[in-house]
Parts: sequence; C-alpha cells; structure tokens
Amino acid sequence: MQTASISIRPAEEADLSSILAIYNDAVANTTAIWNETPSDLAGRRSWWQERTGAGFPVLVAAAAGEVAGYATYGPFRPHEGYRHTVENSVYVREDRRGKGIAAALMEALINEARTREFHAMVAGIEAGNLASIRLHERLGFREVARMPEVGTKFGRWLDLVLMQKMLG
Repeated sequence: MQTASISIRPAEEADLSSILAIYNDAVANTTAIWNETPSDLAGRRSWWQERTGAGFPVLVAAAAGEVAGYATYGPFRPHEGYRHTVENSVYVREDRRGKGIAAALMEALINEARTREFHAMVAGIEAGNLASIRLHERLGFREVARMPEVGTKFGRWLDLVLMQKMLG
C-alpha cells in the first residue's frame, strides 16, 4: 500500500533495529506498552519470527527510506474459541506521529485481517491515550469495555479500554 510518501509493506529482518527503537521508545516514554523492560535486537527478532511464523503480519510504514512505524495483529486470547478474533498493535516513531502513518498502517492491517477472514479485531488501549482511541474510533472501532486499574506503569494505576471492530 502506498499513501503519499508512505509505503506500507511487510517487515523484513533488516527493519528490526528500527522496530526495536520504536518499541523501546514506547516502553521508556509512554503507557502504550505496559512493559517496563526494554527489549534487545534478539528479543525483537524472536518476536518477529514467532509472529510471522504463525502467519500473522508485521507491517512497516516506510517514509524517505526509513521505518516510521509498524503494526501487527495476533491472537486475542490463546484458546481455540477465540481463533476468529485478533488483537492489533500499532506504533509510530515519535517524530512522525500525527502525520497519518498510524491510520495507514491500521487500514492495511484491517484489510489483511479481512482477507484472512477474521471475524473481529480488538484493541486494548490505555484510557489516557486519547490519540489512539480517536484513531480507532475513526476506523470504525467502538468501545466495548473499560477496565479500571488493571495495569501499572510509571508508579500509577492504568485503566484499559477495549475497542472492537467487526470485520465481516
């Protein structure tokens, strides 16, 4: 997929250092990822191999020859009854946020999930991340649950908003 100067394509191993930098920035500076420990290149490589090996996409947004963001989906829950539902993740490099990259990645991810005939896509978003909530709303997701204080980071309790989009 091509959007203005953004190209959406499957991630390659050569993209993993850029994906790692975006991931670790989110770990260190945001509540978008509830992990507190940065990853290393071996960890991101293992994650990428596991994700793609299971048949799930890892997409990158390339702009001016650089990875500006990435998105993926994977199992919502590990039990067989949930096999038709996936959970998305989308992250954009800090200096490229607000430029439509997350929306382009999400649209490609939704199209990919529809092609694979998944029934529903879920997003788990920290309640204070209004930019992500608004993005998902614009893409047709609706809030289906709000779970107070189910996580913690930066010394404070975090609320989780679950949003869902039917794909069929």
